Amino acid sequence: MTTKITLRCDIFCNVIDNYGDIGVCWRLARQLANEHGLAVRLWVDDLSSLVKLCPEVVVTDEKQKCRGVEVCLWSKSFPDIQPAGLVIEAFACKLPQSYIEAMAAQEKKSIWINLEYLSAEAWVESHHKLPSPHSTLPLTKYFFFPGFTRRTGGLLLERNLLTQRDAFQNDVEQQQVFWRSIGMKMPSPEILKVSLFAYENSALHGLFDVWASGAQPLLCLVPEDRILPQVGQYFGDTASCIGKSYSRGNLRVRVLPFVEQERYDELLWACDVNFVRGEDSFVRAQWAGKPFIWQIYPQHDEVHLKKLQAFLMLYSDQLSRPASQAVDGLWRVWNPLIGSGHAVSMKIGQAWLSFVAARGELDKHAQHWARQLAENNLALNLLDFCVEIGRMRALEKEGQ
Repeated sequence: MTTKITLRCDIFCNVIDNYGDIGVCWRLARQLANEHGLAVRLWVDDLSSLVKLCPEVVVTDEKQKCRGVEVCLWSKSFPDIQPAGLVIEAFACKLPQSYIEAMAAQEKKSIWINLEYLSAEAWVESHHKLPSPHSTLPLTKYFFFPGFTRRTGGLLLERNLLTQRDAFQNDVEQQQVFWRSIGMKMPSPEILKVSLFAYENSALHGLFDVWASGAQPLLCLVPEDRILPQVGQYFGDTASCIGKSYSRGNLRVRVLPFVEQERYDELLWACDVNFVRGEDSFVRAQWAGKPFIWQIYPQHDEVHLKKLQAFLMLYSDQLSRPASQAVDGLWRVWNPLIGSGHAVSMKIGQAWLSFVAARGELDKHAQHWARQLAENNLALNLLDFCVEIGRMRALEKEGQ
């Protein structure tokens, strides 16, 4: 159990991918503030990215309070401020030099955490919580790795999220409210409901082909994002926009406005299969307890494929061989190295049919997987680690 601590916390976020980095930081900031009582300042260098996640943010305001968090613009001319007791450097962004020097000048040093990217690779366990002394200043930074095993930092999970999920999925009225909120009637049970949140993907048109020609009616919900031009192109619409619906064969596609974080969870809960991308939506799909397909953020040196394989091995460990092969096959085609055109269309079609055939087992596995992950909560682990560092420092002081 986490020891009660009172801390001010500064979280620094350098927006690289439109919503991935800020998505994680915004969730963590709100959880630390609203569930654990920390006074949190979120320093972000691009407020326009946060507006999509929190519409009440005013882009022109350099300092504002939103949903329990003080949101501050991280500009080049960084203010002269007192560092917080807990400093979280998200994804190895470089803190302002003046802030680092202010940390070093304090008698009681801040706890400085580098919150790393999520990975299922084996080496993460041995690097989690490792110290990194500053080369010239009396400061130590600690690496904190999110992950999927008990020897990592775990995943972000709000206190009542799984209870809310179960209530939603067992309450037809709540589901009807959700469908009305996106301007639709609740689909009939025989319609397969799929959410599609993705980067540009050469396999998309082949996937749409197999959905359109399939025996089962399929509704695809596409939140506003980078893949939208490809969606419109498939249906011969060069001006694809929010609110439009498209149909071909047994496929119906509905384009949604960008979905806020809380409502994105409901979208995942309401669908039967979820396509997700990056880190934040990837984690939320796992909490949804539904079969999902992950498009990992592509890196030029193809390091991302090693990360994809590491997670597949972990996730598929308790699946039967046919179900494991179905997941592996569809994920690999959805993260393609094989070019574009007819070859992709053929492979995505075969992969999708195998995946759907395994849905019964994949449904049960997704629910079991979410229960397993829920035992390792990132925010709680982070606060426990702060207590651990505090005790270690106290012992060192006593020994001097």
